[in-house]
Amino acid sequence: MSSTASTAASSGTGIRRRKRRVEPIYYLFLLPSLVLFTLAITVPGVIGIFFSFTDSIGLGEWSFTGLTNYIALFSDPAILQSYLFTFGFSVATVIVVNVIAFLLAVGLTSRIRMKAGLRTVFVIPMVISGIVIAYVFNFLFSNSLPAAGSALGIPWLSTSMLANDDLAWIAIVIVTAWQAIPGTLLIYIAGLLSVPGEVYEAASIDGAGKLQQLVRITMPLVAGYAVINVILGFKGFLNAYDIIVGLTGGGPGTATRSIAMSIIAGFNGGDYAYQMANATIFFIVAVLISLLQLSLTRGRSAL
Repeated sequence: MSSTASTAASSGTGIRRRKRRVEPIYYLFLLPSLVLFTLAITVPGVIGIFFSFTDSIGLGEWSFTGLTNYIALFSDPAILQSYLFTFGFSVATVIVVNVIAFLLAVGLTSRIRMKAGLRTVFVIPMVISGIVIAYVFNFLFSNSLPAAGSALGIPWLSTSMLANDDLAWIAIVIVTAWQAIPGTLLIYIAGLLSVPGEVYEAASIDGAGKLQQLVRITMPLVAGYAVINVILGFKGFLNAYDIIVGLTGGGPGTATRSIAMSIIAGFNGGDYAYQMANATIFFIVAVLISLLQLSLTRGRSAL
């Protein structure tokens, strides 16, 4: 009996080992991507981190300066302003995008006519270039809205929001959300469609109204999708660049300059090593957010 069990165990172990074996051909297909990733991303990244400890301007001679660039970053008002704006803008946009996308998803998965057509319409902004969207909205905020404000006698609307230090960020949030909502909407629709209809039928029999079903059934069951949308959205908005360039160019002054804009402006202005230190800090922040995402989404069945 014991020998039979031993034989079965050995056979099972052998099967598991055979299943774990990876064919060499898979490594052959992986090699080109690995080489391209290394040459295009890893090597330039390592070189950039190396030069962040120097006084290089991007070409010519250079010398080591140690942590000078990193120390200067934390006392530079312009850099601190860019981080403050970027994180504040990202938080505000994540909230706006997820609230609107969730409500639209609830509406587009309910029993309404032309659901398929409406879903197509709402997805259109996702396929348009960010810089094109920014230039279109730039015209609206700079010309159409001020003209409407003057005609209606609304003083604060009679001038361009993009030229106002206190309102320019709101315009950026509006335009960024307009482009980002479709992607978030699709994920919420997938989450809502995965909820069994029997759950709602049982809740209706128990006397639960539509609002109670939304709060006590729908929202808890799509919480995993919400976490993924929030984390992915926040990471994406931290890299905001093209829409801001097309709307305000970082202005008025530097009021809406993002981290990405500061880094690229430094590269073009001969401040290579300093902005490489800034990019390294930004990379560390992105990695920490990615680790947070993994910890929050590990074990969830969403997606």
